[in-house]
Amino acid sequence: MSNIINLKIKAKYIQEYQDKYPLIQKEILENIDDLEEEGTVINLITSNNKFVARGYYGQQNKGYGWVLTYDKSEKIDTNFFTKKIKESIEHRKSFYEEAEQNITTAFRVINGEGDGLGGVTIDYFDGFYMITWYSLGIYTFKDMIVDALKTNVENSALYKGIYEKKRFNTKGQYLENESDFICGIQAPKPIIIKENNANFAIYLDDGAMTGLFLDQREVRKNIRDKYSAGKTMVNTFSYTGAFSVFSALGGAKKTTSVDLAKRSLPKTQEQFSVNKIDSDSQEIIVDDVFNYFKYAVKKQYKFDMVVLDPPSFARTKKITFSVSKDYVKLLKEAIQITNKNGVIVASTNSANFGMMKFRQFIEKAFRELNGRYKVLETYSLPKDFRVCNEFKEGDYLKVVFIKKM
Repeated sequence: MSNIINLKIKAKYIQEYQDKYPLIQKEILENIDDLEEEGTVINLITSNNKFVARGYYGQQNKGYGWVLTYDKSEKIDTNFFTKKIKESIEHRKSFYEEAEQNITTAFRVINGEGDGLGGVTIDYFDGFYMITWYSLGIYTFKDMIVDALKTNVENSALYKGIYEKKRFNTKGQYLENESDFICGIQAPKPIIIKENNANFAIYLDDGAMTGLFLDQREVRKNIRDKYSAGKTMVNTFSYTGAFSVFSALGGAKKTTSVDLAKRSLPKTQEQFSVNKIDSDSQEIIVDDVFNYFKYAVKKQYKFDMVVLDPPSFARTKKITFSVSKDYVKLLKEAIQITNKNGVIVASTNSANFGMMKFRQFIEKAFRELNGRYKVLETYSLPKDFRVCNEFKEGDYLKVVFIKKM
């Protein structure tokens, strides 16, 4: 580890890092101008040169890099990553058992800083591992991390191959590769994965997204098992229609999926098809959700269940939407098209606020409409999306099942 630089932490931030806060932020550093090349290993030290932590320099939208160890003697090398990945896999033992039983064959194996490897995630899809790199800094460790992953998994009967996604252009968006394939055997297009015995068509080499947000697995199961039988549901910002598929599998009378993206139509049809559901018996609408709400209110449409899972930020030709500013307004729209005793599944992946603030949004929306409601249950990240206690921002998912009284 010859390429290590020492960076001094400003006095007022030292305690925070001694308490194992993992994100290296620009404002905490005294000699930030010493940073040049992303991927440089950094020792964070006090003003009197006492070692605090070791990490790497890698710019992403959250900060300037991540702490990897608080042990001065620990080297950042292939052995380090091998040990981290081994421990993470052991934490997901029950998920691998479900994969062997063909119940659920897609889950997260490394959840960034939650597993002590900030800036990278690794997901498992029926034998294929998908590594997502969130900064050029962590990407410089690619060979070490791929070797470490292979050491841990390639002798398993559940291993087929490794893919990658680069998410580190200036806006944190996907960088096109000629192919996202790294090694092993190439995946079919699509792979059909299982989630709680339902099927999903997943594409590992088709742009930034695979087609399924794994963090909502428990929410989808709950919608199917407890809230769908005999009900009508509308799934807004529906993407590839995963919530709609689970609702239909749970016996929904009819599902309506609404998303602005043109490809949401064939993608949603495909997900119904791989579950042997006739997509013609369901409604799939390509439209701006905000327009659809106005239309539904005008037509006096009402649903037994409304799923509300918008992106944290979205811009259309007419509207700029931000969860922090606009979720209350969005909820009010949803309330108006929900039947009495119907359920709104309100969800956000915004890391800018916690569950308490989110519940205040719900309270405000109902109060402004003079409505009454009851919170039935709440969800945050599932066990495979491991969270670091010292980094609360990492526990970003908030889902509330609300009954309209």
